[in-house]
Amino acid sequence: MTITMYGIRNCDTIKKARAWLDERKVEYVFHDYKAAGIAPDRLRHWCQEMGWENLLNRAGTTFRKLPEADKRELNEDRAITLMLAHPSMIKRPLLDLGRTRLLGFSPQSYQDALRTLR
Repeated sequence: MTITMYGIRNCDTIKKARAWLDERKVEYVFHDYKAAGIAPDRLRHWCQEMGWENLLNRAGTTFRKLPEADKRELNEDRAITLMLAHPSMIKRPLLDLGRTRLLGFSPQSYQDALRTLR
């Protein structure tokens, strides 16, 4: 099974999560949204699985800089369109463990999830 971390290379939280995995010699593939984008069907699946409200990073600079009209009356389809156009608006990291996914980083949640894989 391949573990994939989705995010943006220069994100501080991504750096912490990658360092945590590297220190524990966990093998993973890194998927950089800025370099490789994200497939619309994958993003839609994540929205259905975890909720678009959880995936949309409203606290980030990219979202805050949007025109007010783009922020109003958001729904899943509009949020997906925004996240596809601006991948930095997808919360990160998203760690895909095959059968499960983790959104965000906490050492405890990573440790617990990886323990169940062994």
